Amino acid sequence: MAAGAATLLGGVSPRVRASSGEIVVGQSIHLSGPLAPTVTGVLKGQEVALNAVNARGGINGRKVRLITLDDAYDATRCVANCMKLIEQERVTTLFAPGSTANAVALLPILLKERVPLIGTYSGAPVVRTKHHPYFFTTTASYQDEVVQMLRNLMMLQRGEVGLVYQNNPFGQLMLPVVEAAAKEAGATLVAKVPLDINGADAAAAAERMAAQRPRAVLLMAFGPSMVSFVKAAKSQLGVPIYCTSVSNSQPLIQALGDDARGLAFTQVVPYPWRATTPLVREFHKAMESANQPVGYDSFLGYLNTRVLLEGLRRAGSQPTRDSVVAGMEGMSRVDLGGYTVDYSPTNHHGSKFVEITIVGPGGRFMK
Repeated sequence: MAAGAATLLGGVSPRVRASSGEIVVGQSIHLSGPLAPTVTGVLKGQEVALNAVNARGGINGRKVRLITLDDAYDATRCVANCMKLIEQERVTTLFAPGSTANAVALLPILLKERVPLIGTYSGAPVVRTKHHPYFFTTTASYQDEVVQMLRNLMMLQRGEVGLVYQNNPFGQLMLPVVEAAAKEAGATLVAKVPLDINGADAAAAAERMAAQRPRAVLLMAFGPSMVSFVKAAKSQLGVPIYCTSVSNSQPLIQALGDDARGLAFTQVVPYPWRATTPLVREFHKAMESANQPVGYDSFLGYLNTRVLLEGLRRAGSQPTRDSVVAGMEGMSRVDLGGYTVDYSPTNHHGSKFVEITIVGPGGRFMK
């Protein structure tokens, strides 16, 4: 695992770790399994953000150490990992789980243990519906993304839309979200087609969708199934395909090759290739130092970590779990250098920023 994300250090007591002056943060995410490639860039972005702040002396003079454990996208393992992080590692805060089901499973744990969780790599509205005193998001929700997709399609007079949704918790949760957003936008869902998580039925799903003659397709999927469906749809559908930000990892774009061209993606972080803001310039410098390419997925990890670090900074020189919550709630209209987050004691969801990009030649994103 990268330098910014360490495994558990066996045999080291919480008292010894506390005396070292580090701020310890814990994360459970899918480092293994078929969906692991979708977070490779995200983890690199996290790492470079942590390395950069620690090279400057850390937060309020204390280094930040992120302990990342593998849950293989499994909610039970995620909960077990986080309990280990809370009880054995005595983390100050938890950070950014990688799936909707895992985030949902953690919500009662946060309340019981009085531990904050900053960020999640799931934009599912279900984790945002009710105010939670210990949970903070850093980017817009999938609902915000779908609304933007449908606004764009209605403006283009492509209101007859097909929905293809991954047949797993992510896709099943997105089905009613898309239905509600389509109704509000005045769009017509001409078909709703499930897709196996491994993409084995991608050709059949594309054929079923093509028979309903949609003028565009919303693809609520990521990982291998997305690659299989897009390749099948290119030959059978010939209409715009809109994808959420969670599916735009560089390995997937590379796997699609020329078939990625023309795909529309909603993005919940600013365009990372134009260094026109302080935040993007700092990101470029950090990625250059790490000899890593710039991309949306790495910028998401970087930005998410920057929000975490700002919350820790505002928690004071001796941060506690309660002071981290207070620090986050005090971030009203905070500009991180081109990306603004807005929290309060009654609002723990910091951003609604969404824009649409298109994949151009060579897998490059264009605004």
